Amino acid sequence: MNWYLESGKDSDIVISSRVRLARNLKDFKFKRKMSKKEKEELLEKIKFVSPSIGYELKFLYLKDIDEITRMSLVEKHIISPEMALDKENDGAILINDDENICIMINEEDHIRIQVFTSGLDLQNTLNLAIELDKKLDEMLTFSFNEKYGYLTACPTNVGTGLRASVMVHLPALKMTGNLSKILKIATNFGMTIRGAYGEETKAIGDIYQISNNQTLGMSEKEIVQNLENITKKIIEQERLARKYLAKNTDDLEDKVYRSYGILTNARKLTSDECDRLLSDIKLGTDLGIISELNDKKVKELCLYTNPANLQKRVGKVLDVNQRDKERTKVIKQIINR
Repeated sequence: MNWYLESGKDSDIVISSRVRLARNLKDFKFKRKMSKKEKEELLEKIKFVSPSIGYELKFLYLKDIDEITRMSLVEKHIISPEMALDKENDGAILINDDENICIMINEEDHIRIQVFTSGLDLQNTLNLAIELDKKLDEMLTFSFNEKYGYLTACPTNVGTGLRASVMVHLPALKMTGNLSKILKIATNFGMTIRGAYGEETKAIGDIYQISNNQTLGMSEKEIVQNLENITKKIIEQERLARKYLAKNTDDLEDKVYRSYGILTNARKLTSDECDRLLSDIKLGTDLGIISELNDKKVKELCLYTNPANLQKRVGKVLDVNQRDKERTKVIKQIINR
């Protein structure tokens, strides 16, 4: 089973953990300054060493991946929207079958090592990312400065080049009106709060991405430990908010089951409306209000109702109206299975 359909530690609130390491090769300019020929040379250099990395990684050129498959990877948070929509198609990925490892090549930096896991598990995720980094470092020469650390295309990544993040579901904090206060505290502790798809994206279905701000002057373990500590505080506050809401059981059950009723009986559903309904339904399932569903089915609903993964599941290209109709059929298939 792929990692994004599994349950992990605290996965009632923490959907996933990710560790990303940005690296650049010493003998090449930063991507924005590279010619087409230099970009191709970089790809071939990394492709040549890729079999020695291990982990059964497959090298895939971006130009050989169709648009829907690319967007399905974005929806799984495995590649960035910028990479998927890059018209130059001059990138590639190294990815394994479980999709918990994906190395983006020629995104903003030459190499972006990414490791993912379900729930809150930043330490093990970091350990695997460091293993991959060491293997690549043995075969390639990274741009490194004794004073500043790893050199990156964006100054905010200089130092460790590490961006650790968690994806959290915070519906109760929003319902109780405490969300902005909690997120502001996280920001004051050096964290960046974004929507589900990263920079300049809105929160979808009460899902937020929390990541470290600082990459310079701290070790990888310190950065990850800080994020984990903040995340645990947020988990604690979300659980307190859920307890508060559960005191008025009738109102909460009514809200959750109204959403469940629309989701299971609608003949057409837009992607945005579906995300809002699924937020209530995930909360209801996690609190044991909805007994008809389990965590795995909720994860499947969240994944396969997204536009690209919906089309991948049904095996055909659909326009917006067709997707809105097909979405309700897929929902029924998953729930009634």
